[in-house]
Amino acid sequence: MRYLNPKADLTFKKVFGEHPDLVRSLLNALLPFETPEEEISEVEYLPAELVPDTPLKKNSIVDVRCKDRRGRQFIVEMQMLWSPAFMQRVLFNASKAYVRQLNGKEKYELLQPVYSLNLVNDVFEPEMESYYHDYRIVCMEKTDRVIDGLRFVFVELPKFKPQTFSQKKMHVLWLRYLTEIDENTREIPQELMDNPEIKKAVTQIQESAFSDAQLLGYDDFWDAVRVEKTIVSDAERKGMAQGIEKGMAQGIEKGIAQAEVKWRTEEKKDIARNLKSLGLATEQIQAATGLTAEEIEGL
Repeated sequence: MRYLNPKADLTFKKVFGEHPDLVRSLLNALLPFETPEEEISEVEYLPAELVPDTPLKKNSIVDVRCKDRRGRQFIVEMQMLWSPAFMQRVLFNASKAYVRQLNGKEKYELLQPVYSLNLVNDVFEPEMESYYHDYRIVCMEKTDRVIDGLRFVFVELPKFKPQTFSQKKMHVLWLRYLTEIDENTREIPQELMDNPEIKKAVTQIQESAFSDAQLLGYDDFWDAVRVEKTIVSDAERKGMAQGIEKGMAQGIEKGIAQAEVKWRTEEKKDIARNLKSLGLATEQIQAATGLTAEEIEGL
């Protein structure tokens, strides 16, 4: 059996954009719900919206939108390549979903939370060991004081290592599904197939489930991602080269300035020695050279 990568546009939308039970399971597994009462019981899909462009093309971003019975909205995004602008895009998306809940003169009390779950197939926080990042609006002086309404979760998929973490079972299984399966996979780990929801998600990405036209679109997606990755890499290399060149120029300039200061200081000391040998008072030498009394006495 041949499988497709579940992170691609075609497969991600088929699995999580056509099966409410699967996206519900994913959200319950990855969102930071603290009690069973907070978990999602049912979802209905919302139409996708046009969003601002980022330096990376839309090809590298896949999103699914839905809401539950309570009216809470959930935005799931798969970002193949990290861009600093993606964070602003996520904030814009969630904020727009939040404010659009009210029509006309409806009361603010009717507003329901918006959760943004962002799966990133890239490392954007290299200095942080954790792969899971939970953002909320908190009081800086007392971080347990929270303004509810918007919550953002970012998952750095390349950092995820199931053997080093002990999360709840479905959390691990869904992240394994997203990180361990691709075009080279011929046999799915039994632990994944033993779970009914994961097994269903696996059947959705079997290559035989797609038409030739869909498979061509799948290849186009990865071609676009590779092109974007090349553009980003070239830009980074160019930026690094420019940074090194600028740094070298600044270093040379700083070295020259330091040498000039040192040369001028030595020149002043030579003048001070001559004046001192002529018997001039320290105060007079200070006025002539700008050296301190201690510097002059030490000559």
